[in-house]
Amino acid sequence: QVQLVESGGGLVQAGGSLRLSCAASERTFSSYVMGWFRQAPGKEREFVAAILWSGGSTWYADSVKGRFTISRDNAKNTVYLQMNSLNAEDTAVYYCAVKPGNSDRYYREFSYRYWGQGTQVTVSS
Repeated sequence: QVQLVESGGGLVQAGGSLRLSCAASERTFSSYVMGWFRQAPGKEREFVAAILWSGGSTWYADSVKGRFTISRDNAKNTVYLQMNSLNAEDTAVYYCAVKPGNSDRYYREFSYRYWGQGTQVTVSS
């Protein structure tokens, strides 16, 4: 059972930056995708970004492209989400998740098997 622990959330002013981290307890799959999703109050959970662990291919939602960057640290088994130019619409609980296998349907939450507990990001305007 893979455990994911997110950190780095908090309160930030509009235009500011935050970096989220997600540490995985183990690496048991030869191929997998790590993704970030978010859920704002009253809304469905939505895809934010994903990275293919081997090779490093990345994908982003249009709403965050150019502002957010996903990256990984192999040695630490950790994925990061650098968030810049934050605005009020970015306020949400952010979750990291693991999708074993290839990158097919990386944008669908139901493709992911393991989830972290979430970390709150609040952007004040």
